[in-house]
Amino acid sequence: MTHRQPADSKGSTSNEHDPETRLMCLSQTVSFAASAVLLAGGGYAVSRAWAINRRYLPVAMMPVFAGIQQFAEGNVWWGVNTGDPGTTLAGALVFIFFTWFMWPFWIPLASYVLEPPHSRRKPWMLAMAAGGLAFGLALYVPHLINPDWIDVSVNRDSLAYEGTMILDYLMPRELTYVIYLFLIIAPPAISTYLHMRWFALTIVAVVIVDILFLRYAYISFFCILAGLGTLHLIYIIARNKCARECPVLFA
Repeated sequence: MTHRQPADSKGSTSNEHDPETRLMCLSQTVSFAASAVLLAGGGYAVSRAWAINRRYLPVAMMPVFAGIQQFAEGNVWWGVNTGDPGTTLAGALVFIFFTWFMWPFWIPLASYVLEPPHSRRKPWMLAMAAGGLAFGLALYVPHLINPDWIDVSVNRDSLAYEGTMILDYLMPRELTYVIYLFLIIAPPAISTYLHMRWFALTIVAVVIVDILFLRYAYISFFCILAGLGTLHLIYIIARNKCARECPVLFA
């Protein structure tokens, strides 16, 4: 695992930005605060899912997973700020576990479980879950075996995760990203439930913002914005929105 603190375009390091700019950037405090919000909201969603309909449970777990991921990134910041490469690596391994493995597998799986039993969309969601499992393993396991492939740097007072991917030897990195985005957007986008389709649009909005404004630390920003986007799922469960399209299952 390598950690870099690159210079900006004027030759100064990111730590030399003025205080006003630094307050607007992500930090250890922001990561831990986001984690607390997501874990609390996710805990509430899980309890509501258990009471309303357990088909909601995989969806309800997503804010919990996002909270754990943000807690891991807080530990990456801790390691970077204290010069502790062991803490940085441990946090990064947990962070990218969710980034590269869990999300492309879990989002299709959660969509599959939520879908009505006789929906023609279920086989497609199951196929995407299986594809996401294989894709996620291909992305994550090599980093677990080769931690030197993990490269964490500080860019504009934000964390940037770069490094080697095994799929880089098979396809351009851009194609890897396209497959990844398809696996996390397509399953909710084809859902029977209107509000799950709205959630897919929430993810699309996060992707657009990330590409247009936050490319210098796009993985970190994408994960925190997408994590906060799972608050939309808490709303769906709390208000039992799926009852509108499938009252037999969710009334």
